[in-house]
Amino acid sequence: MSTVAIRPGAPALVCVFAVTRTPPGDAALAATTGHEEGGPLRVLPADGLCLVVQDVPAALFDEQALAERLNRPADLERCARAHHRGVEAAGGRGRAVVPLPMATLYRSDRTARQAFAPRRAVLETLLDRLRDRTEWAVKVHAAEQAAPAAPPAGAGTGAGPRAAAGGRAYLSRVSARRRDRLDAHERARAAAEAVDAELRRYAVAATRHRPQSERLTGRRAPQLLNAAYLVADAESAAFTRALSRLTAQGPSGEVRIEASGPWIPYSFARWDEEPDVTEPDPTQPDPTDPDPATSDPAQQEARA
Repeated sequence: MSTVAIRPGAPALVCVFAVTRTPPGDAALAATTGHEEGGPLRVLPADGLCLVVQDVPAALFDEQALAERLNRPADLERCARAHHRGVEAAGGRGRAVVPLPMATLYRSDRTARQAFAPRRAVLETLLDRLRDRTEWAVKVHAAEQAAPAAPPAGAGTGAGPRAAAGGRAYLSRVSARRRDRLDAHERARAAAEAVDAELRRYAVAATRHRPQSERLTGRRAPQLLNAAYLVADAESAAFTRALSRLTAQGPSGEVRIEASGPWIPYSFARWDEEPDVTEPDPTQPDPTDPDPATSDPAQQEARA
């Protein structure tokens, strides 16, 4: 799908997808659709770095309009996928790339350059750290347990010693099932920790995200581990062998493991540290230039 030209004279914002040292080629940019409502992807030089950007209509991407759109699931998914396409274009052919949060917007090329200038050292360090490395996502769930059998009809009802004995036996069975569930959960948690410990052996770095709810996973069993691993290309084969071995083992049938990758390392590209306090903050209002647009509160790292 081709991009849509912005109407001449209409207010536009600059959407920044990613930072790299080596600009992607014109053909790669031309072949990539960013946000469907915007212009073509382009490279914005910024003090020795390259920002992959797109001009987008302010009417659809200012703070209020964007907040409304990102509250609609279909629009949120479209924006996330468009952002990921822009990041992939920046990181093509194995280039080190720092992906930015979705909907990183500025009023002009000038304010975009000003925002990144005091963070150049951070970005250079990140690009060095992420070079020849990719991200793997691993999720570990407890194995789903069979639903307990329903008690026999009439169990524990009636009167007399026989009924009392039946009631005690029923309560004992309930208590035993509860203990079994707790024991199974602890074994699964220990197995998830063992998975994490083993995969960290082959990773440069690892980070844990908040486990997803059962509503999001569609599973009855809880998610015990939601982790990302930064893996050097030289260790990629060893990492995937370990992952295959763990997935096949399960370990001991206590957990189920899901993995995806390799990805551009979104989870390890923290570019937004505060600049040196001794330097002025160029993201503040400039009397000679409009203010940079603020990113929407719903910003998040996009991984389709």
